Amino acid sequence: MRLKPLAFAIACCCAQAMAADPAPDGEDAPSAEKAGKNGQIESVTISARRRDERLQDVPVAVTAFSAKALENQNIQNLGDLQTRVPNLTVYASRGTNSTLTAFIRGVGQADPLWGVDPGVGIYFDDVYMARPQGALLDVFDVQRVEVLRGPQGTLYGKNTIGGAIKYVSRPLSKENGGSAEVSLGNYDQRNVKGALNLASASGKLRARIAMAALRRDGFGRNTFNGEPASDQDTDAARVSFGYFPAGLPFTLVASADAANDNSHMRGFQRMGTSAYDPLKRPPSTDRYDFASAMPSQNRTRNRGAALTATYFASADWTLKAIGAKRRSSSGQTIDFDGLSLPIGDVSGDAHDRQKTLELQALYAASGGMSGVIGAYYFDGDAGGRIFNNFLGRQFTGSDSTVYTKSTALYADWTLPLAERWELNAGLRHTREKKRAAVLNRAFADAAFLRPAMTLANFDKELSVSNTAPKLTLRYQALESTNLYASTSRGFKSGGYNIRANNVAVPESSRPYRDEKLDSLEFGAKYARPDGSFDVNAALFLNKYKDMQLSVFTSYVQADGTPSFYGDFTNAGKAKVKGAELEFVWRPNHQWNVSGFAAWLHASYDEYLSGGRNIASEQKFSSTPRGQYGLNLERVDQNVGGGTLRTMLGYSYRSKVYPTTDLSETLAQPGYGLWSAGIVWEASRQWTFSLHGANLADKHYRTDGYNIPALYILDGFYGPPRQITARAAYRF
Repeated sequence: MRLKPLAFAIACCCAQAMAADPAPDGEDAPSAEKAGKNGQIESVTISARRRDERLQDVPVAVTAFSAKALENQNIQNLGDLQTRVPNLTVYASRGTNSTLTAFIRGVGQADPLWGVDPGVGIYFDDVYMARPQGALLDVFDVQRVEVLRGPQGTLYGKNTIGGAIKYVSRPLSKENGGSAEVSLGNYDQRNVKGALNLASASGKLRARIAMAALRRDGFGRNTFNGEPASDQDTDAARVSFGYFPAGLPFTLVASADAANDNSHMRGFQRMGTSAYDPLKRPPSTDRYDFASAMPSQNRTRNRGAALTATYFASADWTLKAIGAKRRSSSGQTIDFDGLSLPIGDVSGDAHDRQKTLELQALYAASGGMSGVIGAYYFDGDAGGRIFNNFLGRQFTGSDSTVYTKSTALYADWTLPLAERWELNAGLRHTREKKRAAVLNRAFADAAFLRPAMTLANFDKELSVSNTAPKLTLRYQALESTNLYASTSRGFKSGGYNIRANNVAVPESSRPYRDEKLDSLEFGAKYARPDGSFDVNAALFLNKYKDMQLSVFTSYVQADGTPSFYGDFTNAGKAKVKGAELEFVWRPNHQWNVSGFAAWLHASYDEYLSGGRNIASEQKFSSTPRGQYGLNLERVDQNVGGGTLRTMLGYSYRSKVYPTTDLSETLAQPGYGLWSAGIVWEASRQWTFSLHGANLADKHYRTDGYNIPALYILDGFYGPPRQITARAAYRF
């Protein structure tokens, strides 16, 4: 592995909410999965409401994957979840390999710029990752992954207006043990993962280290210099230490993590002919090949440190002090035109630093009453530079930093009302201050050394506050059936457009407003008493206000030179309504059938442009109207002395517009993906598997660029057919 030495200040942080609470006597945290017996479906414990609960008992639309399910379903990173979760869209952003774009129920943010907050919160061991760079997490040494749908403003705060994705790493164990695995596949894939857990004889002291080296050749090539495109070159590591004193009512857990992504530029397809290309080359036919003379740079560095102190004050009360530090840096080059000419060449770098502190008081009584009271603090800054070379004669550069300080107080309480009735109420109040320091200039040279004009130069502050309530009523109709109705609010904070160009658009340095979303949801969860059938359903209506959109607007300069401006604006009002269904059925010991179906209708009520309401002409991006998936699994016992699992899966997504300009050329028609796998659990120690993803090698676009001023039309595609063989050993 090529991990450089990592220096971590192991400071105040967090790993609780997703990993189950360690018990006061030092016992291990409850397992996220309990293997079913006598044909039963495995039971999954989640912490969507900041306390450990059985999935089927939680009145929240949530999909959870245990470690075993993630392995069997070949989930290699968070992007693979969208074929398994209703109304979820998640993929690598535009020209990047590890920057995440996520939408849940039509809510998200496609622009990964550092001055913009996401609409779906990503949590790594309960630590909020404020920026999407490096957030397309690879799955290794994981306990479970949870996807919470709908606004989570009460318990998780700002920027979870669409929902939250929670990645939970394996907790410290009081037993010595570990694992190692090797994966090989087409495109010269070669992955190595390992983990080691050590504990003292009493279990008082524990340590765990996990590492991953992930390599894959490119799906395409830069035909100008022969370098790979859309490859993977990632190293990652996590280390944690725990103190679990026997007989004392407290525990301490410290952890640190790091990831380096050294991949090359991401490949894409040129879907148009540029008027600025003297050779007038036709659109390319390959999904991943391009020809760029720019230096290939697509690096990302992520670092984190965490500390959790837990005090078991009584049989009912648990107190936690949770803090974290995270930082990241990235450098990228994006050749918009995909040619060796400087038609649309962009390069830049970004950095992010954040500190968080969370205090929690958790209550759980034997009578069914439970809840959490908390305080949260966030202090972070994100900044970077962007250099644009358009047509070899127009040079602009942006240099900006956004500083954010946020505090919040929250409470979420569950109260039994009567037999079979339960009320859950929550409230969170957030205060936030943002400061944007922006300097955007035009330059007279391609080296960006001689400033020619100032396009924007401001240092402004914005203060906002928000109160996010939640109210849920749950009724246990039968021992096996839970019904619930809930209403909740989420918000995504506003800010400033760091691409502001006051020369072209004088009002571009004005702030854009907070997004607000009010949601009404009705749900039902049924689990057959014999454990052979689970089904969850939800109906929801979201009212969306001041939706934030990133758009590219073309214009012509005074000298006739074409250009474009990256604007950030509020769209007005919208409604999103939909339905979701998930089920798992195990008719006998040998067969498992699971699947989901989702329907979504998103429409604008108001979308003002130039003083005119154009709502009827607009559509939501990255929001398919329909999705469904079906997965079959056959389990055969005593095959070669072990258990053989054979799997076949299919998922479908209807037409989607990946970009806000709604280009029909970039729009992706409905498509389906096939997957299959064979897993042989040869013994308690050895597992061998063979998996295939996108078996029909379907061509499907996930994102793109449409910049008419420069005749740029690019499509970014999802991965092609991939075959992976894996051997794993656990001890």
